[in-house]
Amino acid sequence: MMSIHRHPFKAMACDCEIVIASQPDSATPSSNNTNGDSAESLAVKCAIEEVLRIQQKYSRYSDMSVISQINQAAGYAPVEVDTETWSLLNYADILYRSSRGRFDITAGVLRQVWRFDEARLPSEADLAAYQNLIGWTDVERHDQQIKLPKVGMELDFGGFGKEYAVDRAAQKLMENGIKSGYVNLGGDLRVIGPKPDGSDWQIGIQNPRAPEQILATMPIAQGALATSGDYQRYFDLDGQRYCHILNPQTGWPVRYWRSISVTAPLASMAGSCTTIAMLLEADGLEFLEQAGVNYLAVDHAGLIYQTKPLGP
Repeated sequence: MMSIHRHPFKAMACDCEIVIASQPDSATPSSNNTNGDSAESLAVKCAIEEVLRIQQKYSRYSDMSVISQINQAAGYAPVEVDTETWSLLNYADILYRSSRGRFDITAGVLRQVWRFDEARLPSEADLAAYQNLIGWTDVERHDQQIKLPKVGMELDFGGFGKEYAVDRAAQKLMENGIKSGYVNLGGDLRVIGPKPDGSDWQIGIQNPRAPEQILATMPIAQGALATSGDYQRYFDLDGQRYCHILNPQTGWPVRYWRSISVTAPLASMAGSCTTIAMLLEADGLEFLEQAGVNYLAVDHAGLIYQTKPLGP
C-alpha cells in the first residue's frame, strides 16, 4: 500500500504543500523507522527553507530584499547583484523579448492604480503617470550591476518568482533522495517523479467560473504545471471583469482568456508561458504552440482549447 505524506506550509501569500509518496518498505516517517523519518523530514525542511529564502531575498514587501534595494536606488545609483539575481534578470530579459514586450518586470508599478479590493477604474491621468515609469529596455545592466534610470521605477519578480521557488524546492527534495512527489505553491506545481507504482499524478484544473468544479485533469509523472487566470484577483464592474494581469503597453487588464494552464519540464517555464499567453491575448495560443508546451485554455466565451484530450 502506497503512503502519501502531506506537508502544508504558508509562503508567498498562498497555501503551499509538499507531497511525498512511498512504498511501505522504503524510507518513510514511522515510529519503527527513525532513519526514514529524519531523512524525509530533512528533505522537506530543506525545501521549505529554500522557498522562504527566495521569498525573503526577492519580496518587494521587505525593505532588506534585493528587489527593494534596487528599487530604492532608482534614479540615483546602480546596484551590484549576485550571480543568482543576475541570472534571473537575464531570464526576465528573455521573457520580455519572447513576449513582444508584454512581460515587463518594471510594470509592477501599475498596482499603485489598480486595486482589486474595490470595483473602481483608475483615471487616465493616473495610468499615464505610472506608465511613464515602465520600460525594461530603459534599465541599465552591465557587469552584474543594474540601475533603474527614473525615480519611482520598480522591479517586481512576481511574474516568475514563485515558479522559480517551486523549481528550487523540488531540486532540494531530489538532492535529499526524494523520488516521488511534488511541490505545490499556490497551484504552481513541480512533480519530481511518478507515484511509487509508476502511475502518473492526476492534477485537477479548476474551472475559472466555478472554483468548486474541476474542469479537467492533467496526468503528470515528471515536470511542472502552472495556471494563470482572470479569477485570482479581480473585480467586476458594469458586466466587465478586470483582473490583475495587466498589459504594460496599455496599462489595462487583459480580457481574452479566463485561464490558461501549461505543463512543461520546469515550473518557471510553465508559469512564464501561461502569463505570456494571457498577455498576448488572441495571439496566446500561437505562442504556446511555438513554445512546444501542452496547454488547456479557456477563452472569454468559455470555449476550451487544448493540445490533446485530457481527463474529465
